Amino acid sequence: MTSGATGRLTGKTVLITGGARGQGAAHAERLAREQATVFACDVLHDEGGALAERLQGEGLDVTYRGLDVTEAAAWQALCREIGRVDVLINNAGIIHVAPLEEQARAVWDKTLAVNLTGAMLGIQAVVPGMRSPIGSRQGGSVINIASIFCAVGAPGYAAYCASKAGLIALTKVAALELAADNIRVNAIVPGGVSTPMNEHEKEGGVIPDTPLRRRAHPSEISGAVVFLASEDSSFVTGSELVVDGGYLAR
Repeated sequence: MTSGATGRLTGKTVLITGGARGQGAAHAERLAREQATVFACDVLHDEGGALAERLQGEGLDVTYRGLDVTEAAAWQALCREIGRVDVLINNAGIIHVAPLEEQARAVWDKTLAVNLTGAMLGIQAVVPGMRSPIGSRQGGSVINIASIFCAVGAPGYAAYCASKAGLIALTKVAALELAADNIRVNAIVPGGVSTPMNEHEKEGGVIPDTPLRRRAHPSEISGAVVFLASEDSSFVTGSELVVDGGYLAR
């Protein structure tokens, strides 16, 4: 599924983490079709390289770069290479499933490092070049990809739920601190999305509790990303945009 592009992001440079596949790849393609210059970043080099090659073959401005979001030095080096980033999409994430009593500390730490600390390091890296005067059309946008499990629990997902709840808190604090620099910070809260990351789930997953009775296609989340990345959301900051098929309305 791909909506028609309108060129809403012409002249914008976008950095997407977890950009090699799933939601990140869908966002990379959609934003590039909106005429953005896109850097899709990941640790999945083969998949990321193939994505960039395919989209470049369609005339889209998409470049793959390797990035471990947990490494501050890697963030700084990438931002020096790219220069100004107009839109940061903190999409990288991992899932680990284990009962709370069996949760290993190392895996807990890794989940929070990728899902939460990585977003914080990304914000720190892009903000110096993103600052603009209030009222300028050159203001920046940070979009954090959270989850319905930022608001509700899921047995076995303690680390994931904690990381996504923390990401919402980070979004709100960053929105308050960065508003004076003309940087908007928002979160998208997806429900079930059909991606390689949820292939391990038992049959059905969240579908039985989702009023629309299906998972989203990644491109359906990309529409919300375009909105928050563009001037259409120029007065939106500190918000949570829920795209969950009605899950949290129950």
